[in-house]
Amino acid sequence: MGEGISSFLPFILMFVVVYFFMIAPQMKRQKQEKKFAAELKRGDKVITKSGMHGKIVELNDADSSCVIETLAGKIKFDKSAISMEMSKKLNTPAETKK
Repeated sequence: MGEGISSFLPFILMFVVVYFFMIAPQMKRQKQEKKFAAELKRGDKVITKSGMHGKIVELNDADSSCVIETLAGKIKFDKSAISMEMSKKLNTPAETKK
């Protein structure tokens, strides 16, 4: 009886390691991105995942899109196209070096 459980122990341990190092952080990141997209508001400066810089001028919750004003004009994007990391870097004030 003890032989059967001990033979599955490496697989169980491997699953636990994979969960804590790969699955759990990815789920946390997805929650953060969803929260970021829900908190977007007019006037926010954002960067899309393709690298386009702009300012949000209109949000549409019906189709989960937003209109971004750039130097080239206004462009409609899906909220999921906005990069959370790059937009946060853009909006954090730069630290002055001494």
